[in-house]
Amino acid sequence: MDGYSRRDFLSMAAGGATVALFGGYNGLLRTMAAEAVSVEKDTKKMNVLFIAIDDLRPQLGCYGHKQMITPNIDKLAKEGMVFERAYCQWPVCGPSRASLLSGLRPDTLGIQHSSQSIAKTIPGSISLPGMFHKHGYFTGSFGKIYHGKGDDWKSWSEEPWRDPLSSWQGYVSEETEKLRQKLWEERGKKDLFLSVNGRPVEITDLPDDQFRDGRTARKAIEVMRRVKDKPFFLAVGFVKPHLPFACPKKYWDYYKDSDIEMPKNPSRVKGSPDMVYVWSELREYYGVPQDGLPSEKLARRLIHGYYSCVSFIDAQVGLLLNELDKLGLRDNTVIVLWGDQGFHLGDQAIWGKHTLYEKAVRVPLIFSVPGQKTAGQRTDALVELVDIYPTLVELCGLEVPKYLEGTSVVPLLENPNQLWKRAAFTQWQYWEEPYDTIMGYTVRTDRYRYIEWQDCGNDNKVVAAELYDYSRDPEETINVADKAEYAEMVKELSEMIKLGWKTVLPKKLNSPVMQLSQKV
Repeated sequence: MDGYSRRDFLSMAAGGATVALFGGYNGLLRTMAAEAVSVEKDTKKMNVLFIAIDDLRPQLGCYGHKQMITPNIDKLAKEGMVFERAYCQWPVCGPSRASLLSGLRPDTLGIQHSSQSIAKTIPGSISLPGMFHKHGYFTGSFGKIYHGKGDDWKSWSEEPWRDPLSSWQGYVSEETEKLRQKLWEERGKKDLFLSVNGRPVEITDLPDDQFRDGRTARKAIEVMRRVKDKPFFLAVGFVKPHLPFACPKKYWDYYKDSDIEMPKNPSRVKGSPDMVYVWSELREYYGVPQDGLPSEKLARRLIHGYYSCVSFIDAQVGLLLNELDKLGLRDNTVIVLWGDQGFHLGDQAIWGKHTLYEKAVRVPLIFSVPGQKTAGQRTDALVELVDIYPTLVELCGLEVPKYLEGTSVVPLLENPNQLWKRAAFTQWQYWEEPYDTIMGYTVRTDRYRYIEWQDCGNDNKVVAAELYDYSRDPEETINVADKAEYAEMVKELSEMIKLGWKTVLPKKLNSPVMQLSQKV
């Protein structure tokens, strides 16, 4: 929205500024819609394979984790470009995906939960798949692309395909059903949510196509074969390695106990606010303590399960890439692979994704483009998931809507070492009492991560702040926000959050934030 959030527009409208200058909020939406539907008739159309993976931290061989068995994604990395420092806008599935697929940031969208609809929130906007649909592409959705009811149905050429199996396990075994019944009876039918989750790690000796993600890959391939002669945008979303860590046994057997890397920083962050440790997702599973940390034995099993699920998904990615090659489509298809947020595996004494630390907000991002001269290279530039929308649109020669709030990374695909944004932004709001009015904002620069926790019910008063200096503390173990030597840096980074994302963009050298200390 040209740099303004929903809140900005509402406040301006109250004073008459929006009506006078822009014709009102509805006028802006009409402009957005007009931009979004314009078609360049003479543009050569390139296909897009859009691969989304849930809860995937950069736990991949191509990101330096040599113990990981991820040959297919590693091969894709060699054929494309790895973005070493990519960040999500919100460390929860629904808002993260809504931001990426709309090209707008969370405060603009107002989406903070998994069930909210983009179309209802910003009715004049057009989604990423919707943009391709408007330009004559076949657009298909398979598996988890949006989260739940957030699907924008008009963006797709056919009804989005999801496996009818709704279980988070990805399959239903007799053992799982017995366990659910046992838990249901033990808890006196008082807690249905807890009773349906079963064990956090479930390894079953079944073939890949008996699991939901296996069927998702095969359905996408079926449709790819059918539409191979048309320009297409195929979005394929895999649920694993989301909890529970359930996959075929053969992937569990890929790893031994000696392969499992325990976290380098397993202790609680010194000086961190209590709200950081309100994590509950893992505690909803059978056998996980309701207080304190998992035992070392359970922790090792959990990490083993996560690794196994990552390898399982890598195999499904391999099926998609191999099919592109068999159909002769690889030379005319842009491929992007991304994770919607990261995941703590005991790092900083946290299990889950609901934090603003590096492990929860840094994600894998790989682009592979036909004819790419920088294939096999990587970049340390700070990029964000909201950048994917404008990038894909530009790569395919479509008009990029001016209201988008991401920045196309096409220049980085041409020159990975050039000057780029000076920061990436992420936010997260708690929903659990007594922190359910607290919104956290974080800014990640080359050297620092600064986090500011604001009380939305009290004029956005800052109730806690965190600062991590990666040059001295790469694992985020000590909060130095209250140290005198960092007082000026806290002030500068707080101002960066206040001024927002537009002030850190490349080539904006005259902006206020760009004149801040070069030490950031």
